[in-house]
Amino acid sequence: MGLLLLGLVLFLGCHSVRVFAQSWRENTLLRLGEKMYKGLYSLASIVGFVLIVDGFSLVRMDSPMLWLPPVAMRHVASLLMLLSMILLVAGQVPHNAIKDRLKHPMVLSVKVWALAHLLANGRLADLILFGAFLVWSVLVFRASRQRDRLLDDLVPESAETTEVASPTTTKVMVIGALVWAVLLLGGHAWLFGVSPVGLGFTGL
Repeated sequence: MGLLLLGLVLFLGCHSVRVFAQSWRENTLLRLGEKMYKGLYSLASIVGFVLIVDGFSLVRMDSPMLWLPPVAMRHVASLLMLLSMILLVAGQVPHNAIKDRLKHPMVLSVKVWALAHLLANGRLADLILFGAFLVWSVLVFRASRQRDRLLDDLVPESAETTEVASPTTTKVMVIGALVWAVLLLGGHAWLFGVSPVGLGFTGL
């Protein structure tokens, strides 16, 4: 369990600096330089991610069962993952209505992903892993929206508006649905050894 906890602290800590410690980040960038800072940031993130994967794989099957989710939760989780994948793609594709409206669809994708897995899994390791990501995503999204509102107050909204092309938004939804279908129909089982429509829904 120690590896999992260490990985979560390292990975989520790295991905919280920009939101919760912006002044420290800027000072460190000036002191170390952009290349050195990004290199250390990437290294810490990768190490954290590896520790999460290794730590979770070591403890998830031996972790005590806290509750037994109803079978219906698998289907609810699968539907939530469809939304999560669409939000994930929306965060990567510029000029789409979803990103324009929600501002931070990537963080929302993590939130939905974590919630889906909490609903469908009841072991202690699941609670720690997905619960940590859920709490992180809620806090980061709230802080990001507060920062957005502050910037909107400081910088008046431009009269010029950017038109969001509906074909781009449609493309985002189609790609997200395709990614979801691939994972549902075998990709998740191939990557993580567990089928979301089989016995349990863990890993992704």
